[in-house]
Amino acid sequence: MAKIRSAIKAIRSSGRKRLRNRIVISSTRTYVRKARVSLQSGTEADAQAAVRRAVIALDKAAQKGVIHRNKAARTKSRLMRQLNQGAG
Repeated sequence: MAKIRSAIKAIRSSGRKRLRNRIVISSTRTYVRKARVSLQSGTEADAQAAVRRAVIALDKAAQKGVIHRNKAARTKSRLMRQLNQGAG
């Protein structure tokens, strides 16, 4: 357990940030999972809408610093590649 006042405050603030980030990560993963399911078994219009929502969620998470921007770009690239392969 931390004894220094600044360390105690850092533990409290990092706990708050962790809870806030966990919400963003969870919702982003949900959107990506729904997009992948829609790409496998949904119609093309549903897949496009689901991928669009996932891309927006990934961009917001990267902008907030919750996930790394390269991870967001990589995941978006994979989703778009799957979408284009299914359409073509």
